[in-house]
Amino acid sequence: MEDKPRRRAPDLTSGPIARTLLVFALPVLGSNVLQSLNGSVNAVWVGRFLGESALTATSNANLVLFLLLGTVFGIGMAATILVAQAVGAHNMHEARRIVGTSATFFFAVSAVFAICGWIWVDAILNLLGTPPDALPFAHTYLRIIFVAVPVMNLLTFVMTVLRGAGDSRTPFFFMALAVVLDIILNPLLIRGIGPFPELGIAGSAASTLIGQTVSVVAILVLLYARRHPLRLAGADLTLLRPAPKLLRIVVFKGVPMGLQMIVISVAALVLMGFVNAYGSRTAAAYGIAAQLWTYIQMPALAIGAAVSSMAAQNVGARRWDRIGRITAAGVGFNLLLTGVLVTLLYLFDRPVLGLFLINDTGAIDIAVHVNNVVSWSFVLFGVTIVLFATVRATGAVMPPLIILVISVLLIRTGFAYALRGTYGQEALWWSFPAGSIASLVLAIAYYCFGNWRSLRMMEEDRPATGLPPDTGLGVPRQRVFIEPKG
Repeated sequence: MEDKPRRRAPDLTSGPIARTLLVFALPVLGSNVLQSLNGSVNAVWVGRFLGESALTATSNANLVLFLLLGTVFGIGMAATILVAQAVGAHNMHEARRIVGTSATFFFAVSAVFAICGWIWVDAILNLLGTPPDALPFAHTYLRIIFVAVPVMNLLTFVMTVLRGAGDSRTPFFFMALAVVLDIILNPLLIRGIGPFPELGIAGSAASTLIGQTVSVVAILVLLYARRHPLRLAGADLTLLRPAPKLLRIVVFKGVPMGLQMIVISVAALVLMGFVNAYGSRTAAAYGIAAQLWTYIQMPALAIGAAVSSMAAQNVGARRWDRIGRITAAGVGFNLLLTGVLVTLLYLFDRPVLGLFLINDTGAIDIAVHVNNVVSWSFVLFGVTIVLFATVRATGAVMPPLIILVISVLLIRTGFAYALRGTYGQEALWWSFPAGSIASLVLAIAYYCFGNWRSLRMMEEDRPATGLPPDTGLGVPRQRVFIEPKG
């Protein structure tokens, strides 16, 4: 007989939509801010204690880490959507089956990355063109980071699955734990303060490993202590053996979502190459402005994650009457929050940029102009993110990828490349609004006229009589479900 959990998964299929969405999104936003803050503070410690070569080493290593996390990001998102749909349908056994298959595959892929990275770390750094003076630092730092990859990915997986089940507060607390430990341990292990050994650049990587390990162990202990409905215990441990058909769905749906990150990264690298051609002052101005844009986009990313989880639960519960209102609330919050940040940046751009570009008024002037041209376009792109989050919740993952390829990779970079000979730097800056407008138009068109409403990540068994189940509790099967409209 199944061990009944003491706690039920949070329900996102009832209650006031706007309030529920905002309460869910705020901890996600907090987690994003903490991660960015963690990277910034660690860069300060490394740069101050070990110098520019060590800082360059961590920058190169973090680029590799971002690409590794991007490859498994889509798998985690696919598992999250599947879990959310199963939770919405009140089918917790199916949700645990999804967790078991996805967790095993997720951890296995992470372990392969870690082993291969450890073996070929020098080849990877040489491929990146890491400066010779930074190579010894980067070698040491990246090897420890590769050891941390399975733990980091496991923590990310647990947090995304919990969000799919409707809980965004618990992941926030344990992300905070990991970040606080990382920030505190960095200087202690780099310089060997107090009882801690002096590890240099290895200390910075070790602090990340320790913070992530402590956090993932703590969150798992808490989930089992609370008898969380998604925990695998007793007979459910057999669910860790991957189900081939379910795994195929997770991979086929997850890869396109992971490729979305790759597309955006490739476009950013290409544009950075164009910017570098105009000299170090322009590149520095653009780089600082781009750092600020990371914070501007955080509300949209958090709202998108909340919309995706909330919409997926309602799809699982067959509450299609709520999907449009969830999307509308997400768009409204994005316009408000992102719009406020953009306005604040317009009003206080010089003081903020001056914190990074000290005593360089020429670079500040360039950065202010770049910001004035580009930053408003992130309000539009935020709306696109919300629309993508909604359609993705039903299993429609290819259209968002195609739209990003067209708007970001082709139109944005194509605009910059084709017009830079005529308009110079201006073509680079205006390529952002051009890409954002294109992506928004295409996203609205697919949202209004696409077939995403008729798709499901997995099919539900139908009764032998041929009548559709009216309880929403049918056992999902591992293929796309075409739900008749109306």
